[in-house]
Amino acid sequence: MKLTSSKKIFLLLLLAFPFAGLNAQIQFGLKAGFNIANVTGGGLPDAKTLLGFQGGGLVKIPLTDMLSLQPEAVYSIQGFKYPDSTSGISVNFKNSYINIPVLLTYTLPAGLFFQAGPQVGFLVSASAGAGGVSISTKSIFKSTDFSLAFGAGYNMTDNFGINARYHLGLTNIAVNPGEGESVKNSVIQVGFFYLFGEHEK
Repeated sequence: MKLTSSKKIFLLLLLAFPFAGLNAQIQFGLKAGFNIANVTGGGLPDAKTLLGFQGGGLVKIPLTDMLSLQPEAVYSIQGFKYPDSTSGISVNFKNSYINIPVLLTYTLPAGLFFQAGPQVGFLVSASAGAGGVSISTKSIFKSTDFSLAFGAGYNMTDNFGINARYHLGLTNIAVNPGEGESVKNSVIQVGFFYLFGEHEK
C-alpha cells in the first residue's frame, strides 16, 4: 500500500512525539469552540456554511523554549448546507468526526503562537436534515479524511488561551463523486483551551 506525503508526515510525527521533550514539562489540556464548515472542490457549487461544535483534549510537548509539539483528539461537527431548488429549503448535512491533528507550535515570548501540521479525521456519523426530519448519510461519505491544519492563537496566561485554525481538506470525501467532481472539507475553527499543570519557565 502506497502512502501519500501527508500520511507519511502524520505517521512520522506520531512516532516522534512520545520521545520528544522527555525532560521537559509536558502539559495536558482541554479545548472547545465552534466550527464554520463548508466543502470545496466544485462538486457542490451551491453549498453554504454550517456552524458546528468542536471540543476535545490535547497534549503540549515542549521541544525548545519556543517550539512544541501538540497532538490532539477532537470531536468536530462539520458539513455544509445545501439549498433544495424545488422547495427552497436548505438541507443541513452534518458530519461528525474524531480529528487527530499533530501540530508543530512556534510561540513568541509575548504569548502569540503559530501552528501547522497534518490531521486525520475518522467519520463517526453523518446525517441530512430539514424540517425536523433527519436521515443517515454516512454511506455516501468516506470514513477517513486527511487534511492540513494552520492556525494562530494567544496564551492569555500560562494555562488559558484562545486560538483560530483552518483545516484544508485533502481527501475527496464523497464515496461516488461525479466525473471530475471533488468534495473536500473546509473548516475554520475558533475556540478556547486550558492547560493543566505549571508551565516550565
